[in-house]
Amino acid sequence: MATQLEMAKAGIITEEMKKAVEGEPVSAEELRELIAAGFAVLPKNRNHSFPTIRAIGKNLKTKVNANIGTSGECCSVELEKEKLDAAVRGGTDSIMDLSTGGELSSFRNFFLENSPVIVGAVPIYGVATRMIARNEALDRMSVDELLRGIEQQCSEGLDYITVHCGVTLASVKKLEDYERIMPCVSRGGSIHMNWMRKNKKENPLYEYYDNLLDIAYKYDVTLSLGDGFRPGAILDATDGPQIEELMILGELAKKARNRNVQVMIEGPGHVPLNQITSNVMLQKRLCDGAPFYILGPLPTDIAAGYDHITAAIGGAIAGAAGADYLCYVTPAEHLGLPNADDVYQGVMAGRIAAHIADLGKGLPGAIEKDRRMSVARKNLDWDAMVREALDPALVKQRLQITEDREGCSMCGKLCAVKISRAI
Repeated sequence: MATQLEMAKAGIITEEMKKAVEGEPVSAEELRELIAAGFAVLPKNRNHSFPTIRAIGKNLKTKVNANIGTSGECCSVELEKEKLDAAVRGGTDSIMDLSTGGELSSFRNFFLENSPVIVGAVPIYGVATRMIARNEALDRMSVDELLRGIEQQCSEGLDYITVHCGVTLASVKKLEDYERIMPCVSRGGSIHMNWMRKNKKENPLYEYYDNLLDIAYKYDVTLSLGDGFRPGAILDATDGPQIEELMILGELAKKARNRNVQVMIEGPGHVPLNQITSNVMLQKRLCDGAPFYILGPLPTDIAAGYDHITAAIGGAIAGAAGADYLCYVTPAEHLGLPNADDVYQGVMAGRIAAHIADLGKGLPGAIEKDRRMSVARKNLDWDAMVREALDPALVKQRLQITEDREGCSMCGKLCAVKISRAI
């Protein structure tokens, strides 16, 4: 059975493509062309059915992902249900299961069965967590165990997976040549780097990349090529290890497309404001326009507790520059496992950034909602303001209207809009 990419190249518009363009400024034929060229992806495992299908990439609305899942310190099905509900209520386009505690297959299947949106995961977490439960050192992981773990998770229905194929002997050597404040902040990247050093061998995901492509093709799983050496501090941004890995990912992306496997690239990380646009441009150039999935980015390191705001600032700039997919950051980032409210706040901040990015890109139709909100404010139409808001429930809750409905509690009788209308 052909993949979405294979069918796009053959000129076939699939049912998934038709669904994915609902609410988008492109036609199904235009989406097919974007997928065929590698400029967009449509993550949809052939073993996973869900109602809200999305495409990610050029000329499409900027999408938002919510990371949820357990940890070894906090493991509760009820909490994960609350977090999934919060993410969906906030309007996320996808979720990623980053669980590292409890019976991971149970949590993964819960998300796959209950999520109405795309589901992704990082398979190495499952393999590593299982080894830790058996009191085995992570460097004892065999290539066969890693690939079997990836295939098992893909067979269950994951729509996309993060794989750290760019952490290679060459990129590790580059890392050793640089004096980073924080050498590696990626869990997956650090696991692979530790395995490589202890075994004195190449990263299995790089050495056996063809085997990985076989698995991805079999289930039509989109590969999200992870940035194991993303900067974890703004002073480490745009350095040799990051760029070395990005060049490797660009080569691997081309190889995936040639094998009819959809692929996107993950990006930094902590990046100062004046380097965000150049990072996006560099990714697009080195990776032949592949969709860019970006974490944040965070343009400062000191806003712990407010990093959803920091990420919204960085995400808006990155999105306007061409990034396609924003991985949300919650207020709990750097501090602990997020709760349901953190998840909701992170999704809303991500959606604000995504919409600002779409306005910056000049995406057709993006400004119409702003136009309707402005007209509602001009007319002091409170019901319309609630309706057009990104978070209608919050606006309705916070709205304080004067008795004559001709102002709010901020200005009252001195409402500038009211006075202007009278003039």
